[in-house]
Amino acid sequence: MTETPEEIIRVKYHVPDMQRLEYTGGKGDWIDLRSAEDVDMRRGDFRLVSLGISVQLPAGYEMLIAARSSTFRNFGLIQTNAVGIVDESYCSDEDVLMWPCYATRDTHIRKGDRICQFRILRHQPHLVFREVDTLGNTPRGGFGSTGIA
Repeated sequence: MTETPEEIIRVKYHVPDMQRLEYTGGKGDWIDLRSAEDVDMRRGDFRLVSLGISVQLPAGYEMLIAARSSTFRNFGLIQTNAVGIVDESYCSDEDVLMWPCYATRDTHIRKGDRICQFRILRHQPHLVFREVDTLGNTPRGGFGSTGIA
């Protein structure tokens, strides 16, 4: 398969022995990110965990970073901003990706542990906002109306 320029993400690894980015075979298209350092956290601590890489995204793309589904179970950590957004202007060698997290219990992260994941998306198109007196649609039932089951 031939790569086109829009498919290339340039990556600078700041930790020489760090595992390189790769797809996890057959398990979706999000790509795991790993801690670049050993980290001890006490319950209630906030920390920016270095992911040990800087990236240059293709023009017109942004990166979404979210916790892995097992991160809370394995480490008791939650991502403090729910989802991280990195645009293509964050692209110098000094622009190291970090993962902001909060510890709900005492925990230890080892260098190389998979703690979060990313995917890239095209920027949304330019939107135009038009004010109206009514949307003219049938109500669905209000926020949270889809029920419990």
